[in-house]
Amino acid sequence: MDRSNVIGLFIDDAPVLSSLQFSLATEGLTTIEGDRASSGIPAEGLLVIDQSYQDDGLRFLAELRERGCAALAIILVTNPNPLFRTRAGALGAHIIEKPLLGDELSDAISALLGQQKAA
Repeated sequence: MDRSNVIGLFIDDAPVLSSLQFSLATEGLTTIEGDRASSGIPAEGLLVIDQSYQDDGLRFLAELRERGCAALAIILVTNPNPLFRTRAGALGAHIIEKPLLGDELSDAISALLGQQKAA
């Protein structure tokens, strides 16, 4: 398995999680969900974290960062305020606003993975 194409999905909403797993699989990406992902994502992987994951997705990402996880991250959020944007930026997270419409998430994932491979 090419670990650089592994996407860790941290999403508590089962229907949304299933939908994202299916969508990303059709693009040839491998996903790992929830707690299994937190220990299995290498530095070259990518995290997609819902803001409501474990009640606070940014806090969860901060904990991962404290444990040395440097993987790229996307936070899914509805109507982020300026403070949220600042906190996400400080953690190196990219923001994708919900609802997920069109190809915005897929495009962001492709762009981030492409940057990673170019580095």
